[in-house]
Amino acid sequence: SPGEGQGRILQRFPEKDWEDSPFPQGIELFCQPSGWQLVPERQPASFFVAVLTDINSDRHYCACFTFWEGLDNPQLQAEASEVDEADEVLAVVQPAQVFAPKSLVLVSRLDHTEVFRNCLGLIYTVHVDGLTVPLETVVGNLLTCIIPIAGGSQRTITLGAGDRQVIQTPIDDSLPVSGSTVAQLFRQLGIVNVLYLFCAALTEHKILFLSSSYQRLTDACRGLLAIMFPLKYSFTYVPILPGKLLEVLSTPTPFIIGVNSFFRSETQELLDVIIADLDGGTVTTPECVHISLLPEPLLQQTQTVLSMVLDPELEIADHAFPPLSTQPSALKIQDKEIRGVFLWLFARLFQGYRWCLHIIRIHPEPVIRFHKAAFLGQRSLTEEDFLMKVLDGMAFAGFVSERGPPYRATDLFDDLVANHVERIRQEEACPHKVMNHVKELAEQLFRNENPYPAVAMHKVQRPSERSQNMAQKQSPFPALDDVAVQLFIDHAASKLKTAPPVVKAEVKGMVPSGPPLGDIVDRNGNVMANSARRLEVVRNCITYLFENKMLEAKKLMPAVLRALKGRAARVCLTQELNQHVLQNRAVLDDQQFDCIVRMMNCTLQDCSHIDEQGIAAALLPLVTAFCRKMGAGTTQFAYSCVQEHMVWTTMQFWEAMFYSDVQNHIRALYLETDEGEQQNNHEQQDGSGDGREISALDLASEQSRLWPTLSKEMQTERVQKEESTVFSQAIHYANRMSYLLLPLDTSKNRLLRTTGLADVESVSNSYVTNSIAGSMAESYDTESGFEEAESSDVANSVVRFINRFVDKVCNESGVTNEHLKALHTMIPDIVQMHIETLDAVHRESKRMPPTQKSKLLRPTLLPGEELVMDGMRVHLIPDGREEATGLMGGPPLLPAEGAIFLTTYRLIFKGTPHDPLVGEKVVTRSFPIASLTKEKRISVNLAIDHYIQEGLQLRSCTFQLMKIAFDEEVASDLAEVFKKHMHKLRYPQHVQGTFAFTYGLTFPFFLPLVFFRTLSKNLVKTAKRTIGRQHVTKKKYSPPTWENRSISEEADQSSLTLSSTMRSSDRQTMSNVVERACCRDYQRLGLGTLSSSLTRSKNEPFRISTVNRMYTVCRSYPGLLIVPQSIPDTTIQRICRCYRQNRFPVVCWRNPRTKAVLLRSAGLHAKGVVGFFKSPNTPSTGPSQADSTSLEQEKYLQAIISSMPSYSESSGRNTLSGFTSTHMSTSGGWTHAHKDHQYLLGRCRCLQGGKQDSFQQWEVVPIEVCDVRQVKNSFKKLMKACVPTSLTPEHNVSFLRCLEESEWMLHKVLQVSVLVVALLDSGSSVMVSLEDGWDVTTQVVSLVQLLSDPYYRTFDGFRLLVEKEWLSFGHRFSHRGAQTLGSQSSGFTPVFLQFLDCVHQIHLQFPMEFEFSQYYLKFLAYHYVSNRFRTFLLDSDYERIELGVLYEEKGERKSPQVCKSVWDYIDRLNKKTPVFYNYMFSPEDEEVLRPYTFNSNLKVWDFYMEETLSEGPSYDWELRGRQERVAEETPEKADSGGPKSQRHIVWPCYDSLSKAVPDAITKLLQDLQSLEAELGLTSEKWKDTWDKIKTAQRTEAKLESKVRSTGSFGPEIQSTISRLPAGERRRVLHQSDPGLRGHRHFHPRRRPPEHQHALQPVPEHGESFEGILFKKGAMLKPWKPRWFVLDKTKHQLRYYESRQDKECKGVIDLADVESVLAGTSAMGAPKNIEEKAFFDLKTTKRVYNFCAQDSLNAQLWMDSVQSCLSDA
Repeated sequence: SPGEGQGRILQRFPEKDWEDSPFPQGIELFCQPSGWQLVPERQPASFFVAVLTDINSDRHYCACFTFWEGLDNPQLQAEASEVDEADEVLAVVQPAQVFAPKSLVLVSRLDHTEVFRNCLGLIYTVHVDGLTVPLETVVGNLLTCIIPIAGGSQRTITLGAGDRQVIQTPIDDSLPVSGSTVAQLFRQLGIVNVLYLFCAALTEHKILFLSSSYQRLTDACRGLLAIMFPLKYSFTYVPILPGKLLEVLSTPTPFIIGVNSFFRSETQELLDVIIADLDGGTVTTPECVHISLLPEPLLQQTQTVLSMVLDPELEIADHAFPPLSTQPSALKIQDKEIRGVFLWLFARLFQGYRWCLHIIRIHPEPVIRFHKAAFLGQRSLTEEDFLMKVLDGMAFAGFVSERGPPYRATDLFDDLVANHVERIRQEEACPHKVMNHVKELAEQLFRNENPYPAVAMHKVQRPSERSQNMAQKQSPFPALDDVAVQLFIDHAASKLKTAPPVVKAEVKGMVPSGPPLGDIVDRNGNVMANSARRLEVVRNCITYLFENKMLEAKKLMPAVLRALKGRAARVCLTQELNQHVLQNRAVLDDQQFDCIVRMMNCTLQDCSHIDEQGIAAALLPLVTAFCRKMGAGTTQFAYSCVQEHMVWTTMQFWEAMFYSDVQNHIRALYLETDEGEQQNNHEQQDGSGDGREISALDLASEQSRLWPTLSKEMQTERVQKEESTVFSQAIHYANRMSYLLLPLDTSKNRLLRTTGLADVESVSNSYVTNSIAGSMAESYDTESGFEEAESSDVANSVVRFINRFVDKVCNESGVTNEHLKALHTMIPDIVQMHIETLDAVHRESKRMPPTQKSKLLRPTLLPGEELVMDGMRVHLIPDGREEATGLMGGPPLLPAEGAIFLTTYRLIFKGTPHDPLVGEKVVTRSFPIASLTKEKRISVNLAIDHYIQEGLQLRSCTFQLMKIAFDEEVASDLAEVFKKHMHKLRYPQHVQGTFAFTYGLTFPFFLPLVFFRTLSKNLVKTAKRTIGRQHVTKKKYSPPTWENRSISEEADQSSLTLSSTMRSSDRQTMSNVVERACCRDYQRLGLGTLSSSLTRSKNEPFRISTVNRMYTVCRSYPGLLIVPQSIPDTTIQRICRCYRQNRFPVVCWRNPRTKAVLLRSAGLHAKGVVGFFKSPNTPSTGPSQADSTSLEQEKYLQAIISSMPSYSESSGRNTLSGFTSTHMSTSGGWTHAHKDHQYLLGRCRCLQGGKQDSFQQWEVVPIEVCDVRQVKNSFKKLMKACVPTSLTPEHNVSFLRCLEESEWMLHKVLQVSVLVVALLDSGSSVMVSLEDGWDVTTQVVSLVQLLSDPYYRTFDGFRLLVEKEWLSFGHRFSHRGAQTLGSQSSGFTPVFLQFLDCVHQIHLQFPMEFEFSQYYLKFLAYHYVSNRFRTFLLDSDYERIELGVLYEEKGERKSPQVCKSVWDYIDRLNKKTPVFYNYMFSPEDEEVLRPYTFNSNLKVWDFYMEETLSEGPSYDWELRGRQERVAEETPEKADSGGPKSQRHIVWPCYDSLSKAVPDAITKLLQDLQSLEAELGLTSEKWKDTWDKIKTAQRTEAKLESKVRSTGSFGPEIQSTISRLPAGERRRVLHQSDPGLRGHRHFHPRRRPPEHQHALQPVPEHGESFEGILFKKGAMLKPWKPRWFVLDKTKHQLRYYESRQDKECKGVIDLADVESVLAGTSAMGAPKNIEEKAFFDLKTTKRVYNFCAQDSLNAQLWMDSVQSCLSDA
């Protein structure tokens, strides 16, 4: 900027650099940090010390003394003289006299601020006051002062101007000298702020000090460094930064920098710098910076003690009698007290650090490494963020290299951290004891800085007042004589050569280590967490194992695995196993090996990757010792089964292990050398022996002391020995690492998870022994999601990993280059050799018999369904459902062991029960991932032979609950990944992420999708694009925009038909809309036609309006709507605003008999229109807009009334006056008041105060139905009642109570629906106007239509009803089903499920009125939440069009196996199987159903309760095929071991009842099809077969009535019958006799509801034949009538006491029957029976005598048995 110049050096002494100290460059910038400028007034002289750091990290202290000299008219002095410091000419006219700065700078390696100030001040004084002493003498003397660095000496210096100064050197130069800077810093910023800066500096953040004083910046920086002792700051350190170098602040590395407040604005935009303002006392941290603070309780204790130092009055501020003097110490003493606190703090943080130093070389120089993991583990500080960062920092690395060597000079900190550990621990709880200790430390620190307190007086000259005032006349500072100064320097140098050494030699000694860490660990329970009992269990189990008492050992295993969660038990395990290793080997049998490996895996499982507790380190020698013999001379070691733990892939772990072993070997090396004593226990960790044992550090210290005394040869020999020790260990570790990094099956690359060679989320999660691996080899197609890889890839990655390790450790420990090269050539050979060994082991392991862990079963997947996560071994835990737990009899199916699979569609558990009695059963539980409603962590404690980590409880709205516990082999990070994926799948970003849209796409497929929210052109374009792209239909949907409409449309729309209101191009685009369900239904009901003629009669009361074809009037309504003929579209656009969501009243159904209509709409807005009901007679003040809308509204409703034909019954019109008063509790008894045409049903609060208005023919019925929130809460309670999480003592009682409390309000919805049905049937129209018109309104209008119109009770009708009322009229399926991330917060609200439940209740009461079965309803209930089909996605037709899914169902499909619509799927399935069909369907014409609606009449839907554990939910039919075939074939296997019962147990909750006990008709239809297939006939569709049989039945029914009317067969009929084929003959005869009935004959007669369960019709081509026969008893026993059943399926003739009897009295196996013959009457036979009625049945064992009611009957029986025999 103008006015800023460039400083330059005028003179420097000495002119050449000192040998040991180069001259610092750029010093002129630091003399004037704010820039060199001329000023109009003389400034007072100033002084500060800047610190410069040279390239060798040495600091130079630059003391700058600046004074100002006057100049005359600088414009005339363009050529600046030697005195003038300013090069630039000033641009602005200045006063005649201006002042330029000039600096005297003293550069020194020592930091003596006060001495510098005095010396430079003296030079200035000599010049200003004109003293007689030559300046050259003063400068020369100053340059030749020799000051020792340390040693506590006292030196008096004089510069020859009558001055005298005493310099004291610190006793120990390793301790920083702080003066009073620390105390000053605390005064400026306060305790909390300084602690904050302290933590920030230690954790390597950027710190910037601001102050307007330069010296304060230097002091603050010096103070901060002083409290960091014993750590030294090793990053950028610039206490005073010149303005020209401000860009340094944007450096990426940490720093401590001071900047003048003048530049504050330049520091504002720094994003990651902590700014401390010394003048304002504030510390500002940016948002993005997180500072780890000291761990508690250390932070609190430190703050307390600091507060006692700085503000001693605080403690006694509340005392009634405070002591008289409680002043804080003097500033210099206070400074040392504060530093004492920080020394005490570091002693606590670093206590025991020397026990974690590994000495890896002693000669020629000690090489030392710090074992961070062991330190953190033994101090129990692994969770401490602060300490982790400090130990990883550069400062601590410097600390280790400086303080690590065992033989060196020691200081205060070494003494404190080693010898005061016990004292510090006792002080922790008592601040006053800490304070006393701090004072002692402060005393030592003070003595170090001021060794001679009684200092002789200083005598320093200052400029006189007179000379300062006579500034104007002052002469410029003269140039000095170089030669004179140099003479002084040379003279001093020659003197120095002859002088004795000044500095005392450093006293080296052995550095004390302090008590071992094991004794220090804070006894907060970490050591005691495992009680002695647990350790005893571990010891006993291992003892049993090695004594081969396997049964005892296995009993203890679960307890051992639980105990191994604690550290002490793990240590105990490693110690116990060590005792069983002889000569580095322990050979085990298979069972022992598996148990040991399992314990090792459990021990390693919770090891972190750095192994801070040393468990992996202790196990490392053991995994290469324990082994088992396999076939073909191979041996398998334990390491091949414990590889899959993070710790083995961590470089830090291997380094620490290597250094630990090297240290032990080097220790042994010198113990041998010194004592000739062989030390066997190389593997023992240091510090674990007794106190007499020499530690490696002590040994190294002794060797370092002796080193100078050794001869050259001895020294070389020792260096070589050490180097070869390290080299041999490196070879050993290359082997060890290849053992643990190469997988058993080297063709599968599943190693090095954290090294970037594999993805952490796709690692295999099975910690298995190899015999288990063998059992899994078949069950896993590929190894847990890894790509197949060549073994060479595995080898290469392992070689690379080992090479990196070897390079690092060998370079650090000084291995020669030749040895390093040798290692690099050796490693690939080691790896290759090991791979060959492993291949043999792998081959043998495959032959091993599988051990206890069951094979993981794979689930069957749907086409297009893909696995997202492969099976993780889990245990399925029993919940509150009794059936599976064995409490209701039989062995328990749960708990079961298996795997949980996450697919793109479902969550599947498949496994086998723990109970061995049912071990062969397969247990499956699954539900669609989209139906997950709640996920909760649980902890599971199972008394089984498995240790369980953690559990998950997953609840689904398909009434399924999965409580799973992860097996020990599942890593916790894998469980987290599983939950993350599950959440992603459950709540995709957009509906296009759901399974219905992602068939066959590879996971992950979550793409953010743009979703258009504006209508008009976007909608058209999107529809065109989408439909065009998917080739769905020839006719693209592009409704006309408002701008394109012709004028004629607006003319008089009431007189035009749909066809005429649209231009031809628009008509074509509307063809899709016309195909929609709504339109088809409107035409069926005669509510509006789509004829193309304009001559449509205007008498038709309603018309189809296309006002909403662009979805601009109401987004959630369909494109075509039924409105009164007289209302133009413009009116509709206005009145829709009166209703919520613009859902204005439209007609949705018309009673074909009474012509009454059912309307639906949303509730009215609170204001405006409701006045129409509340006070219609209020006089209006003027034609406001609201009034006109209200009038239009009135007209609209009146038009609906006028479109009603006058219809009346003789009984008069029913009203609701009586109905509402009795809370809708009566089903009859209407009161007959005035005749209303219209009823309006709405919410109470919306319609309160509404008056009847005789002018309007309306009656308003306020109704209170449950709102959405109630439905949501009620559903949660219902789920908990039907699928409880845990067993309760009185299960039945609690179930009924929970059911009642759930308030699942079906009866209310049903009551309202029945009421509306009654009104419509009596000729009154009804408008349902509840909520927003898309929840309860939809339920009510749908149920009303279902009850009133038999068409909706057929397949086509019900589909049409759902498509029209639920889909087209905008029920919010996506929102209510929480299908996407956006709707997650709204929760799951099953409004549609409630509707289906109501339909189920009606179905139960009227089973003959519905074409579809109960299974159909369950199927819809399951799939409306499963997201398998697109039908129930999105919230309205508008959204479906926008996404291009509305019309795709109609078009061609590329993949016929993928059904996008649930209706298509049902149609296809219905053609194959009658599962959706109701065989009792026998509707009465135009029947209106009126079900009972009391709670006592309603049944709990079995959909909520049933479960089939054998195969999971039965609603995905593709999954059933294979299982069914297996199930059918199994019972038919011939058994040679004599007759065997054909019965099998049907388990509740396990077997599918529909399969185990199929209904007869389905069974017969299936048999028919299979027989036709065998004969090679083309089987006809089941429906055709069924229709034929029904027709035949009706014919036979007529024939039967004729036969009965004649009483007996006439001769003509007899002859007809005799001509019929045998089967037909039997059937006709069978009809004739009431004593002989076909099995469960089908009679299409109506039954009262309570008997309907007995009605299971069977076709005549039955599998059995039954009736009453008399049977002769055994010897001397009478003839008795028995009910006989000839079962053709089972090939048996069974007999019972009576028809009602369930107990079978006896069975005659038809396989044993030899013949059936006519018999003769025998003694005791029934009377009056003709001779021909007797027949005999001869078997291999005996002859049975039978008697029928007459000869015809007997003949029928004989024919039947004979045909059975011939069939067989």
